[in-house]
Amino acid sequence: MKTDKLLFGAAYYDEYLPYDRIEADMEMMVKANINTIRIAESTWSTWEPQEGVFDFTHLHRMLRASAAHGISVIVGTPTYAVPTWLAAKCPDIITETHNGPGRYGHRQNMDIAHPIYLKHAEIIIRRLMEEVSSYDHVIGFQLDNETKSYDTCSEYAQKKFIEYLKKKFNNNLDALNHAFGLDYWSNRINAWEDFPDVRGTINGSLGAEYQKFQRRLVTDFLAWQCSIVKEYARSNQFITQNFDYDWRNYSFGLQPEVNQWEAAKPLTVAGFDIYHPSAQDLTGKEIAFGGSVARSVKKDNYLILETEAQGNHGWLHYPGQLRLQAFSHLASGSNSVMYWHWHSIHNAIESYWKGILSHNLKENATYKEACTIGADFAKYGNHLKNLRKKADVAFVLSNEALTGLQWFGIHADLKYNDIVRWLYDAFYELNIECDVLSTKDTDLFSQYKILVTPALYCVSDTLVNSLRDYVKHGGHLISTFKTAFSDPVLKIYSDDQPHGLTDVFGMTYDQFTDGVNVGLKECMFPIGTDKVNISASDSVGTADSIVRYWMELLMPASAKTLATYDHPHWGSYAAITENHYGEGTAVYLGCYFDEAILKSLLTYLVKEAEITLPEEQYPVIIKRGVNEYHKNITYYFNYQDAPATITWHGKDAALLMQNEPIREGDAITIEGWDFRIIEER
Repeated sequence: MKTDKLLFGAAYYDEYLPYDRIEADMEMMVKANINTIRIAESTWSTWEPQEGVFDFTHLHRMLRASAAHGISVIVGTPTYAVPTWLAAKCPDIITETHNGPGRYGHRQNMDIAHPIYLKHAEIIIRRLMEEVSSYDHVIGFQLDNETKSYDTCSEYAQKKFIEYLKKKFNNNLDALNHAFGLDYWSNRINAWEDFPDVRGTINGSLGAEYQKFQRRLVTDFLAWQCSIVKEYARSNQFITQNFDYDWRNYSFGLQPEVNQWEAAKPLTVAGFDIYHPSAQDLTGKEIAFGGSVARSVKKDNYLILETEAQGNHGWLHYPGQLRLQAFSHLASGSNSVMYWHWHSIHNAIESYWKGILSHNLKENATYKEACTIGADFAKYGNHLKNLRKKADVAFVLSNEALTGLQWFGIHADLKYNDIVRWLYDAFYELNIECDVLSTKDTDLFSQYKILVTPALYCVSDTLVNSLRDYVKHGGHLISTFKTAFSDPVLKIYSDDQPHGLTDVFGMTYDQFTDGVNVGLKECMFPIGTDKVNISASDSVGTADSIVRYWMELLMPASAKTLATYDHPHWGSYAAITENHYGEGTAVYLGCYFDEAILKSLLTYLVKEAEITLPEEQYPVIIKRGVNEYHKNITYYFNYQDAPATITWHGKDAALLMQNEPIREGDAITIEGWDFRIIEER
C-alpha cells in the first residue's frame, strides 16, 4: 500500500492516564509533528464494562481531540485481552495449553477457537466500528494485536484439528498413519473417535502438524475479523495487523506461531512491531531483518506500528539514536514509524516499558529528539515514502522448517532462527541487502542472483525441483546443513541427503556429529591474512572451537571442496563444497562456524555471483531504493560512536537534508550515530 505521507506517531491511551491532560498531549504531539495515533486495541473492559453495557467516553474524547488537532487515527479491535465478566461467565474461555489450564490476568490467554469468545468478540468489534464510522480522520484499522493461537489445546481446538486432518487425508486414517509414521510405539490411530489428546504425542509429524494447524487458526481468525471490519470500513481506510517476530528479549527471527504470508492475505497493508537493543548494543540488524520479513509478507511497503521510544530496561537510546532508528525503518521500506507508546504507564506489568514521555509526562530528551524526527518527516517525507527496494539476495524461510527443528533440535544454543540470523547478519555487515521469500514464492526465485536456504529442513519435491531449476538456469544457491532432510510432514527422506539435490550440490553425506575441537583447513577462499587452515584453537573467533554445535561429514563427487575439517578423525571429510550445475552454482555449508570466517566465505561467493561489494562495511550500513520521483536514494548509517568517512561513487547527487551537491569521489563525514541521505539528480 502506498501512502500520501509518512505516518509518524504513537499508541495513545487516554483511559490509562492518571489525570485529564488530553489537550496538553495533543498540543505536544502537534509540536512534534506527530500526525497519527493508534487507539482502542487494549481496553475491551473499558468499552464494555459489563455484558451488553457499553461506554465509549474515552474513545470519543480521543477521536474528537485528535480531529481538532489534525491528527489521524488508527483504531484497533480490542479482542486480545478479555474482560473479567466474560472470563467469569465462561471460565473455559481462558484456554488450556500444553502447560495445562490457564488463569485470568494476562492478555492473550483466551481460546480463539472458542465459540463464545468469538461471539462476544464480534459484538465488541461491531459496536466499536459503529462508534468510529462517522469520523473522517480515522485512516485505518488494526486487527487484534500481535495475534497468536496462544497454544490453545482446548476441546474446541482439538475437535477442529481432527476435522482438519480428515479433510487433509480425505478421511483416510491409513494415509494419516503412514504419513506420520504412527505405528511407532503403537501410536497408530485406528478410529477417529480414539484420537488422543495431542499434548501427549511423541510423534514429531503429528505434533508439528498441530502447530501448523494452530498457525491456521490465526490465519482464519484474522480473516474473520477482517471480513467484519470491511463491512464498515470506507474504501480509503486500510486494514492491517501488527505482526511480530520470534522474541529473544527483542525482535529476533521468523515468528514461529504465525504463517504471516497466509495471515496477511486479506489485509490492505502489513504492519509490524520491531523492538531491538539500543545504546551500546544498537546495530540496526533487527530493523533490517524485520524489514526484510515485512516487505516479504505483501511484497510491498509496510507500516511500523510499534517500535521503542525509551522502551524496556536498558534500551534508553544515546542522543541521535532515536532519529537514526527512525530513518533506518524508512530505508528498509516502511512508510511509518510509530512508538509504543506516547506516555509511560503508571500501573501494571508494563509500567517500566517507557514511552516517549516519562512518568512525569513532561518534555524530555526523547520527546525533543522525536520533534526533530517529526520535522524531518514533514519536510522530506515526499522524497522518502513508498521507497521501492530491489535486492540481489533472497532468503527462503519456512515455518515448517522452524517447527521441524523445534522437534528435532540441533543444540540448545542453535535453533532455526539462530541459523537464519547467522547468515543474514553476515550479509548485513557486508552491506548486501536481502529480501525474504516463503517456500511458496518459487515464481520469484529467478529474480535473485543468490538464494539462501538456512536449515531448510523439510521440503516438498515441488520445492526441490524449483531449487534445481533455479541453479540450472544460472542462479547461485547457498544452503546450510539440515537442508532438504525431511518431507513436509517431517518424515525423513530415505534417499541420499540432501534429498533430490545431491547432483546439484555434487556431494552427499550420511553421517553427522557435534563439532567439538574442530577447525577448518585447506580453505579455498581468503580468510584474514589469507589463512587456509583455521585450527580449533585459532583466535579468529570468540569460541574455543571454530566449528560449533553441528557438522555433517560431506563426501564430494563433482563438487569442489572449499574447506575440510581440521580434526584427527574427521579431516578426510569436506566441510564446505561448491558445485557447478547447469549454468549456476550450489554451495553447501555442512557445519556452523565462526562468524568472521562466514563473512570471508560470503565475500568470495558474492563476487562469484557478480555482486559488487561496497567499500564500506558495518558499522557503516548502506541501504538503497527508488523514490516516487524515480530517483535513486542511498542511505548511509553510522552505527558507532566514532565518526566515519565514506566516498560517494555514483551519479551527480545531493545530500537531501543538507541540500549540498555531491559528485563522484566526494568524501562525506558522518558523525557517530548519525546518517546521510543521498538523492541522485
